[in-house]
Parts: sequence; structure tokens; C-alpha cells
Amino acid sequence: MKIRLLIISIISLLIVSCKPQQNFNYMKNIEDTAVKTALQQQNNTIQVGDQIVILVTAKDMDVVKPFNQNYSSSQIVNQNSTAGGNTPSVGQQIITGPTYLVDANGDIDFPQLGKINTKGQTLVDLQNILRDKISRYVINPSVNVRLLNFKITILGEVSRQGDYVVQNGQATLLNALGMAGDLTMYGERNNILVVRTVDGQISKERIDITDANFFQSPYYNLKQGDVIYVSANQTRQKTSRLDPNAGIYISVASIVVTILALVFKK
Repeated sequence: MKIRLLIISIISLLIVSCKPQQNFNYMKNIEDTAVKTALQQQNNTIQVGDQIVILVTAKDMDVVKPFNQNYSSSQIVNQNSTAGGNTPSVGQQIITGPTYLVDANGDIDFPQLGKINTKGQTLVDLQNILRDKISRYVINPSVNVRLLNFKITILGEVSRQGDYVVQNGQATLLNALGMAGDLTMYGERNNILVVRTVDGQISKERIDITDANFFQSPYYNLKQGDVIYVSANQTRQKTSRLDPNAGIYISVASIVVTILALVFKK
């Protein structure tokens, strides 16, 4: 009788431990949240070390050649090739044009115009500045400015950890988690850490994606170099502390319990 009670107790504990988690759903209160305002794209400011592709075009391309360095239409900057096997690129867009590196002072050296300071400016700001300056020499120029090396890092309880290059220079936290194959069942949905470095200053915030209010966080729209870390939940932490041979021990124990039950039954 006692053996039966022991077996029933063990089974009960297993059933309780297998109780499904209730916090797997994202944005539970999205219907109560003003998403429209939060979804407006926040432009990222240009940072030191950014690689920027700038292509100047006009009706007569010969006129704008001096503003395109030695670039020709046969030159293509293709982001589908990446820096390493752990740095997958996202999307199929091909970016073309001369590439400029933002130096330690926040400057780029632009042909004919000289030093252009980008500190505190967005890509759109820089595009407008260049268009205004080039308009002094060219009628109705078109300036296309894109960020080439927008990279984020995703670590922790996701399906695919690693560095990710975002070709269009714009990404949200949800985009990033999608690139990484979403959180595993062991990831904490209410405790996602985003670490950001802007102008040498490190900041961080913990995001709860089960609450739709995270749309309003300044960390929802990611910046160049952001690191996202998904913490493990208590189930994963407990599992990691278990002896790797625990499964064998449990199997042996169950066999012993069965044998004892048969013996006492007789």
C-alpha cells in the first residue's frame, strides 16, 4: 500500500511540473495600446565607424560623376556576402554606390564638398544636406544615402544566436527576434535585455514583450550595434543544474520501485 502511495505521489509531481506556462503569448494587451504612434519609424543617428553608401544621380549622369568618386554603374556593393558564417544578412536588396567611413570626429570626406560632419544626424538629415549642397552645381540632383554595416547581436534563449546584418539599416526588436527564429520555450518573454552604445555611452533596458506597451520604448527600434540578450527562465536554470546522469538515476529508481512493488505485493 505504501509503495502504491509512493508511485502515485511521484506521478502527481510529474504532472504538476509539466503544467503549461501561461506567459508565451506576446502583446496580450495590444488592443488597449495606442500602437499607431509607437509604430512610427524612429530614425537612427549616424555613429562613428558607420559605413555609408551615398549615390548621387541626375538626368545627365556625367554631370554628377565628380560627386561619386570613381564609382561606375558596374560597381556593386552586395550585402548578400557577409563578414563571416555567423553574420547572416537579412533581405535581398543590393546596395550600390561609393562607400564612406564615418571617422572619429563624425566626418566623412565627400568629393568636391570636402568634410561633411554627420554627428547627431540621421541618414535623412545627411541626404538633405548633401542634396542642398550639390544643388548649387547640379540641377535637381537625387541623393540616395544608405547604411551598409547595420549589425545587431542576438544571444541567449533564441533558436539562432549570432550577429545579423540588416541591409536597409532599420530594424525593430520584433524583427530581430524573428531573424533569430524567435525565443525558445525556455526564454523569458518579460525580461529581454537590450544593450546599446551611443557615442561611447552604454545604456540598457529590459523589455517585456508580453506587454504591448513595449512598442513605446526607445529600444523598440534598434540602433547600430545593439545587443539583445534573452534570459533563461527558471525551468531552464533548474535543468542546467541537474546532473547529466539524472535521467539514468530516475530510470534506475523507477525500476527499483517497480521491483519493490512486486515483492511487497506477494
